[in-house]
Amino acid sequence: MARKYSLYEAKAQLSALVRMVREGGTVVITVHGKPAAELRPVAPETSDYEARWARLVAEGVIQPAKSKRPRFKAVAKRPGALARFLAERD
Repeated sequence: MARKYSLYEAKAQLSALVRMVREGGTVVITVHGKPAAELRPVAPETSDYEARWARLVAEGVIQPAKSKRPRFKAVAKRPGALARFLAERD
């Protein structure tokens, strides 16, 4: 069960509340007696790329590309563009 603190109490005891939350607790902060915010532990991030990708897509944070084709074409059609650029620069 979450413990409740007024905004005034929460500001005065923020370090202790964060310690409580890091140990697995949950804290509800009230304003004028009504719940306004909740402090809870952050879920650990997984290092698995595929799982993170799937989670971000499910949450709508990112959208996968609709096509696999690159959007831009190469500007230089001849090889050695850098060498030509450097030669012209001298």
